[in-house]
Amino acid sequence: MEDTGKKNNNDTARERAAAERSGRKSPPAGASKKTIKSKKARSKSTSKAIEIRETPIFPAHDVILFPHTLAPLVIKTKDEQGKFDKVMDGDKLIALFPEIPQAEVSSIFEKLPFNPGEIFESFELDGNKLSSVGVLCRVVKKLRFPDDSLRILLRGLKRIKATSVATSTENGFASVFYEVVEDEVDDSSNVEITALTQNVITQFQEIINLSPMFPDELKVAILNIDDSVRLVDMIADSLNLGVDEKLHLLAIPGLLGRLQLLAIFLHRQVEMLKVGAKIQAQVNNSLGQSQKEIFLREQMRAIKHELGEDNKNPDIVAFEKRMSEMNLSEQVVEVVEKELERMELIPRAAPDYNVSHNYVDWLLSVPWNTWSEDRLDIRGAEKVLNEDHYDLSKVKERILEFLAVIQLKKDRKSPILCFVGPPGVGKTSLGKSIARAMNRSFVRMSLGGIRDEAEIRGHRRTYIGALPGRIIQGVKKAKTANPVFMLDELDKIGNDFRGDPASALLEVLDPQQNNAFNDHYLEIDYDLSSVMFIATANITDTIPPALLDRMEIMHLPGYTTMEKKQIARRFLLPRQLRENGLKARQLSMPMPTIESLISDYTREAGVRKLERSLGSVFRKVARKIVEGEIDPKAKTVVASGDLSEYLGPKLYIQDEAESAPEVGIATGMAWTSVGGAILPVEVTSMPGKGELKLTGSLGDVMKESAQAAFSFVRSNGEKFKIPEKTFSTKDFHIHVPDGATPKDGPSAGITMLASLVSHLTSKPLRPLTAMTGEITLRGKITPVGGIKEKVIAALAAGIKDVLLPEKNRKDLEDVPDEVKRKLRFTFASDAGTALKFLLLNTGAPKKSRKRYR
Repeated sequence: MEDTGKKNNNDTARERAAAERSGRKSPPAGASKKTIKSKKARSKSTSKAIEIRETPIFPAHDVILFPHTLAPLVIKTKDEQGKFDKVMDGDKLIALFPEIPQAEVSSIFEKLPFNPGEIFESFELDGNKLSSVGVLCRVVKKLRFPDDSLRILLRGLKRIKATSVATSTENGFASVFYEVVEDEVDDSSNVEITALTQNVITQFQEIINLSPMFPDELKVAILNIDDSVRLVDMIADSLNLGVDEKLHLLAIPGLLGRLQLLAIFLHRQVEMLKVGAKIQAQVNNSLGQSQKEIFLREQMRAIKHELGEDNKNPDIVAFEKRMSEMNLSEQVVEVVEKELERMELIPRAAPDYNVSHNYVDWLLSVPWNTWSEDRLDIRGAEKVLNEDHYDLSKVKERILEFLAVIQLKKDRKSPILCFVGPPGVGKTSLGKSIARAMNRSFVRMSLGGIRDEAEIRGHRRTYIGALPGRIIQGVKKAKTANPVFMLDELDKIGNDFRGDPASALLEVLDPQQNNAFNDHYLEIDYDLSSVMFIATANITDTIPPALLDRMEIMHLPGYTTMEKKQIARRFLLPRQLRENGLKARQLSMPMPTIESLISDYTREAGVRKLERSLGSVFRKVARKIVEGEIDPKAKTVVASGDLSEYLGPKLYIQDEAESAPEVGIATGMAWTSVGGAILPVEVTSMPGKGELKLTGSLGDVMKESAQAAFSFVRSNGEKFKIPEKTFSTKDFHIHVPDGATPKDGPSAGITMLASLVSHLTSKPLRPLTAMTGEITLRGKITPVGGIKEKVIAALAAGIKDVLLPEKNRKDLEDVPDEVKRKLRFTFASDAGTALKFLLLNTGAPKKSRKRYR
């Protein structure tokens, strides 16, 4: 661009005349004007000299706008914003001329058949070197933003060429005189332009297929453009080219030249995309996920080092300190160190960091090699067991035997026990007592209702909120590797689609396997052989046989009345006095009162209801003391007759045996979950056809016993002197009173036989005599269970004589001596011997009777 310095009157006149013809005003008098000299061009682009027009000029920095395309422009200064406000009030047209970059011309232009440096004409405006070829634009939209900037959207209309510039106009913009650039195509170049156009379209479609940044709609739009000039401009605007490259595509004065340059750019872009896709495929094939993570972590570590953020993680420092203070195996140390290395590479805000942190914390919290010292003083351990529980001699002996074996064998391997008994007999409290006697930690885990196998083995760390199983949690809670671990309510464990917890317990409770128990969360074998597992259950029927076989079963039967009296006197009374704020000098309960409380207000195998009843009596006494009805300094004695005042009427009526001999009525003995009971059996007959009717809520086994007894009597009718026609002319009815209570079992066989024979022979049975035993079709009396509970219940009901199967003689060893001294026992192995003793006037064999004194 050249500055003339002087006014050329002829040029000015021509420009004003052209402006008047085009409807534009000429620059005002005194305005500064610059004329742009034209260079020779090889193109056939022409401009109509008579179409010189004037419009506001705006320099574009790093923005190249092509005709028929849109581009945003940011206006930050208040001065320029004011100028655009004036433009918006007019025809909204401005001339956008790009700034020529200062960088050297790219080497790619050397492939052109002309020198690109010769195609530019330029001029200076406010110190900026602008291309003489620009674009006439219309302001489409204007938006103001909170940062006080103005953003306008421009649409390119035509390619124009500046002829002269007026630096001062009425609206504040510099004004430019321009001519519209039109492209004319020679017939000789028409074939070449057509071929280049088709090549450009093909290459651009290939770019669209290779690059995800272009929408598929653009391919359709390119195919539907018939104007080659417009096609070149749209493709040039869509490509990711440099400013100098786009400037050349805008300023080259000819369609053929622009097509040639665009074809070069498109070919380069296609090659780059192909190479990039090939490299990406090679990287994906050769670089696995783990290698990629290592590479990224190394980069992250280097970045942290450069930023000065490579300080030691305080969590890792704390873990390393804990690990140095513990005696861990090599396997645990290896796993912890590997996880700590992983934590160093994970950002602390990442979710995986918390997963690793919790995992290491669990590994260091589990007692791997920490044991408590067992109490080896057997006499001291026995004293502790006796202080906490009355009787239970077999269980206590087993624990003391284990302590003796530890002293001789020096082995930490513990037994696996299972206490089976009715509720309230002290199974759980016995586990606590064992832990105290052995000087071990005590942990209790209730298995009732557990249905998920993961409760035992834990969840894998891939799950959100994963934790170890309750076995490992219990060991961590105990803080030692050899606690007493009670698995409560083993018989109430369930299973569903989430797995079978009982199957998971097979490994835990197997002495041959639990030295390498694998928890899904820890994923490291843990030695459970030092843990003393004690399971509890009310029944064994619901426990899987494989699990039952792995444990040493110890039955805890229900307490007898004598045992309950001792338990109440030694344990329950002192505890209830303490819990109700009373002193021993303020209240006493004699043994007869305790016995009445047991027989009249409780009926259970354990002592829970007995303790609640004692507590109820003591609370009422405490209230009377507080209200002043009882002198707190006086001693209150609760007699048997006072129980109705504190607890209401009797809840249970004690069974009493018939004291007078009767025909057809025999007294049997039964075992229940709450102890023993006597069971009267009644027989009657009526005219009929010899049928047998059974009532009294009898189970199938008991009905079969009645059928067997009836068949034996009928087949031996001649021996018992019973007329044959009796069984064909009469029906027989056997009834067991208390019909609301279900009854079952074979032990009432001898009782039903005795009542049938008594009724058919009209001979009364010996009074105050109870019996039990299973009868066979041959008249043999086979042994039954529950002898201890049955005999104690018979004594409580006033029985004097007891008939037992001969093979149950050994079971009298479990019967308390106090009971044996008050009863006479007769043993029989067949029905004949038993009936001789039971039926009056038949005598009893002296050899089969035994009296304990």
